[in-house]
Amino acid sequence: MPKQFHDRHFPVRPNLEQLRHQAKDLLRALRESEPAAVAEFHKHHLKAGTLPKVKLADAQLALARSYGLPSWARLVTACRMTDAIWRGDVDAVRQLVLKNPNLLQEAARGLPDSNWGPPMSYAANIGQDAVIQMLRGLGATDVQHAFDRACLQGKIETARRLYDMGAKPAPGSIGGTCETLNDAGMALLLDLGAELADEKGDRRAPVALLLTTYSRYPKGKHRCLEMVVRHGIALCR
Repeated sequence: MPKQFHDRHFPVRPNLEQLRHQAKDLLRALRESEPAAVAEFHKHHLKAGTLPKVKLADAQLALARSYGLPSWARLVTACRMTDAIWRGDVDAVRQLVLKNPNLLQEAARGLPDSNWGPPMSYAANIGQDAVIQMLRGLGATDVQHAFDRACLQGKIETARRLYDMGAKPAPGSIGGTCETLNDAGMALLLDLGAELADEKGDRRAPVALLLTTYSRYPKGKHRCLEMVVRHGIALCR
């Protein structure tokens, strides 16, 4: 899907019922020839013909493509997958993957540029360990990415389980926890042997991130800076 199709932001946890209502609203607007709706439809759907004859399936396809997904069916699958993971519904996730094994490697949200990753990594973001274990048993391979996401989100027990599955602190991974001011994730990475430096070995880069990141979590920022000092990096001269 070309990136110009990606106009709307697909939520981290999309709501299928809301999206169905959006598709119906778009269809209604198209049949009333509202300019914004017509422009959106023409951008995301190549169907010829008069707008009053547009069907719900056409509006659904245009809506899905406006979110960056190739089809309405893929949007529905993304909604069902992410919802099942959030609910910790292991059986529902399993059935989706057994029906389409490719879902193991595709982004759970259906977007190729989604940093939340495939289902196992997505589950790691929110600490759904039972889902992770099941997906690993089905052959999920994104252990490293899942580990990185768990550390970034401060899901420490989840990260430890993924470490036991073979994940390791990647060079520069400490930067993510610095940017999010996640002291728990930083502490775990350092405990597991991560270098307090970026991927190029620059020890000043993580400190710069800590000092310049907006302090939405002051306590976490303070604890991160304390760890930096304990690891031999002076904050002033």
